[in-house]
Amino acid sequence: MKRSLRRALWATGAVVALAVAAVPMTTASAAGSVTATFAKVQDWGTGHEGRVTVTNGTSSTVNGWRIEFTLPSGTSISSSWDADITRSGDRYVAVNKSWAATLAPGASFSWGYNGTGAYKAPVSCTINGGSCTGGGTPTTTAPTTAPPTTAPPTTAPPTTAPPTTPPPGGKKIVGYFAEWGVYARNYHVKNIHTSGSAAKLTHILYAFGNTTGGRCSIGDSYADYEKAYTAADSVDGVADTWDQPLRGSFNQLRKLKKMYPNLKVLWSFGGWTWSGGFTQAAQNPAAFADSCYSLVKDPRWADVFDGIDVDWEYPNACGLQCDSSGPNAFKNVVSALRSKFGSSFLVTAAITADGSNGGKIDATDYAGAANNLNWLMPMTYDYFGAFNAQGPTAPHSPLYSYAGIPQQGFWSDAAIQKLKSKGVPSSKLLLGVGFYGRGWTGVTQAAPGGSATGAAPGTYEAGIEDYKVLKNSCPATGTVAGTAYAKCGSNWWSYDTPSTIGGKMSYANSQGLGGAFFWELSGDTSNGELIGAIKGGLG
Repeated sequence: MKRSLRRALWATGAVVALAVAAVPMTTASAAGSVTATFAKVQDWGTGHEGRVTVTNGTSSTVNGWRIEFTLPSGTSISSSWDADITRSGDRYVAVNKSWAATLAPGASFSWGYNGTGAYKAPVSCTINGGSCTGGGTPTTTAPTTAPPTTAPPTTAPPTTAPPTTPPPGGKKIVGYFAEWGVYARNYHVKNIHTSGSAAKLTHILYAFGNTTGGRCSIGDSYADYEKAYTAADSVDGVADTWDQPLRGSFNQLRKLKKMYPNLKVLWSFGGWTWSGGFTQAAQNPAAFADSCYSLVKDPRWADVFDGIDVDWEYPNACGLQCDSSGPNAFKNVVSALRSKFGSSFLVTAAITADGSNGGKIDATDYAGAANNLNWLMPMTYDYFGAFNAQGPTAPHSPLYSYAGIPQQGFWSDAAIQKLKSKGVPSSKLLLGVGFYGRGWTGVTQAAPGGSATGAAPGTYEAGIEDYKVLKNSCPATGTVAGTAYAKCGSNWWSYDTPSTIGGKMSYANSQGLGGAFFWELSGDTSNGELIGAIKGGLG
């Protein structure tokens, strides 16, 4: 499957809004009231994650909000974000951050917390003096009564350590953060927090580190650890200083992890552009692993990373360059990494999704490597695109085959079934989703299979556009093979929508897959439609 420079050269946007399988304390439907709804996000027995949504159901602007609530015995809040919390016994007071005080009529705002013990809904709750359910006569300005003097729990460590991995049975939601997004796209780690995406993700893949010379090396030192962040652009609102030991995205990720202690970060090496060094790495896997360990565990940022990801495109096959290291090369490199980093460190891999007979999956012993990998991510996108300039037009991320598909084995289910048949456990496979579309121009036929004259115009690269742009500029008009397409004028695009992602997540669940991953965070809408569909679909 041919891939463009997309994975190494483009990024922008924002994602938001938690879409959870909500377990509401109460409904928030009372007209003319300010309400607060509690929901369970995760529950792993010894701890849980909760979400509270404040909704202004009045016709006036709310200038500040204050929630008072009591938690049942056996559960307590250990850390929180996006609200200031104080505690007196089992009674809590949550007050808006300064930047979240104002709620226009009909608007909502969510804050979150981690708690000890199993999730339990509050036994009593008021907001601005009225019932959280909307009863009573709440005010539209928060009361000024001083909160209890007990120190907020955010200053103390959790009494129960957060799990190293998601709770048992939980699905993984893994998203790429592209280091170069801090430039033209103006997408920063802070966006993951302010948009609400951090509460939906289980893991972030930081892309990419380089592999030149068969060694792990820095991809972009300025973006990674040199760029100074202002208070306005920083995750926690604190500006970098000229003499602090770590700046850049690495420091911002450190701050993000402090706010979301269950969120894990992996450093991904390779990608389309920087996979060439893996060929030399395969000649001495131990030396490669040593170099990666020294870099990832550098004392300046060792606490930032919980794992390393191998994005080799493609072992014993052709990508930007061709590799002939043999079918065991990938397995040997992964084995060396596991040996060096140990059993508790995450080691993962993004791999080919070419399910054709004799194709890229058949070229490498992925099943043999699986024992040393926490999970594998077949890149079930980019199957078709304007790298074949004359077409035929085809969806770049089909879930299934369809009549007239240009290449046999180039669909998601073909890759999943082939990997499973070779012995890769379903639970170690994540389904890939692209937060972008691929398109052609000079197209006259609405249905797939039409001819074209070249790549459709794109903001950063011809033939590629973010979902957040396409949903408005060229709304989907049809679906095929579990994904969507649209024809607008002479341009033809294919991309996933919240609806088609919902179908793909149903497929992932039915196949017993470990979850889903996506490329990449900046392609979603400002209200997080796509990541919300992944979260909601996986359950």
